[in-house]
Formats: sequence, structure tokens, C-alpha cells
Amino acid sequence: MTGVLVGLLLGCGLFCIWWSTWPRTPRRRRESVVMDRLRDELAQAGYHTVTPQVLVASCLLLGGATLLLVLVLTTVLTVSLCFAAMAAWVPFATVRMRARARRAQLRDLWPDVVDNITSAVRAGMALPEALAQLAHRGPEELRPAFADFASDYRTSGRFAEALDRLKDRLADPVGDRIVESLRIAREVGGTDLGSLLRTLSTFLREDARTRAELEARQSWTVNAARLAVAAPWVVLALLCTRPESVTAYDSRAGAVVLAFGAISSVLAYRLMMRLGRLPEEARVLR
Repeated sequence: MTGVLVGLLLGCGLFCIWWSTWPRTPRRRRESVVMDRLRDELAQAGYHTVTPQVLVASCLLLGGATLLLVLVLTTVLTVSLCFAAMAAWVPFATVRMRARARRAQLRDLWPDVVDNITSAVRAGMALPEALAQLAHRGPEELRPAFADFASDYRTSGRFAEALDRLKDRLADPVGDRIVESLRIAREVGGTDLGSLLRTLSTFLREDARTRAELEARQSWTVNAARLAVAAPWVVLALLCTRPESVTAYDSRAGAVVLAFGAISSVLAYRLMMRLGRLPEEARVLR
């Protein structure tokens, strides 16, 4: 019995040693990825004080309030669930729309930011000072973020940590590229910083110009998709003003019709948006 116990302990010890030699790569949970995406969209939309949990709670509250209101007006549960789902999606859609509009606005401002940094570096400023002066001379929309960077750097004196906080505040793919370029220039050094910034400014201007032309040409597709999806539900909302007309959906067949219409609308809208909208750049340098 003692020999079996010793052999078992020896085997467990050898297995632990073998297991510890293999590097473990941490895997991010899906919930964490979703929350990070919501946090980025809130930051891009300018809602820095709103957390993803607050956004989800507001969606649930708005959906519940709409469910009760429509149920009182129509006494039809299936119709109330449809409008409650639409109302619950409104905060998400509002944040995404504002974030998309703000990204398009910042896309035209980033070349000016790079030009200001280039001018400051040419004038003999250090990189932290060149970034801090953007709080006064940079584009109006980005001044608060760079003012916070200047405050962080003055408080801690750590350039890398201040850059990390700046990336979190901006939550922008272009901002990530600029920040990482400056970080590499700070750590490696060299005399190519001016040419690097000029090349980056030219690339950003060309990318913004090309993307603006493509979005202008494809905007009619996006607007047509939204109109096509909203039209039948607007008709249903008008029918809700006449209780005798909406009672037809208070049955199993009516519920099937509404479910099929909702699924078809979501699938068609997602397909049209995927075909008609340009892909958004992901934050690969998070």
C-alpha cells in the first residue's frame, strides 16, 4: 500500500513538472470581448462616464417600459414584445451611430494632429511636450484627451503609462497607430521621426479622402435598407392605434407572422448593411 501511494505521488509530481513547462496563453472570455467592444464604442461616442453595464441596464429598462406601455394600449402580448425589442435596441443603435459619426469626424482631424506633432518636434520639443501642447493647439474635439494626457504625464512622469491611458480615452484605431508610432520612436530613438510622421500624415489624408468618397456613394444603400426595414413596423404601429385591427395578431398564427417578419427584417437588414457599408477598422494595437 505504501508503494502504491509513493508511486501515485511521484506520478503526480512528474505530471505537474511536465505541465508547468508548457506556456499557457490566456484566453479572453467572450463576455470580456463584448464588454470591451461596448466600452470602446462608448468612448468613441464620447460617453466616457457611461459604463457597459449602465448601457445594458438602460436597454432593459427601456424595453420593459415599452412592453408595459404597448401592452396597456393594445392588450396584445406579441405586438408588445416586438416593440419592446425595438425599444431595447435603441440605446445600442444610438451609441453606435454616434460612435460611427465621431470616427468619421476624427478621421479628418488625425492628419492635423500628426502635422502639429511634426511641427513641435521640428521646433525642438520633446515628444511628451509635443503631445501636451495639443491640449491648446490641436483640434477642438481632441483637446480634452490630450489635456488629460498632459495631466497624467505631469503627475507620474511616465510616458508609456500616460500613452496607455491616452489610448483608452481615444479608443480609436488611428489613434492607436499614432500612439504606438510615438512609443517606438521614444524607445528606439533615431532621426527618422520627422519623415515617419510626414508619411503617416499623407497616408491618413489619402485614406480619409478615399473612404469619404466611398461612403458618399454607398450611403443610398444604407438609407434604403433602413427605410425598407422600418416601413412594415411603422404600418404595425399605425395599426396599434385601432385595437380592433391589431387583435388579429393575438393568436398563434399572428405570433408566427410577427416572428417570421422580425427574423426576416433582422436578417435582411444585417445582410444589406454588410453589403452596403464599408468595414470598420479594428483596434489591433489595443
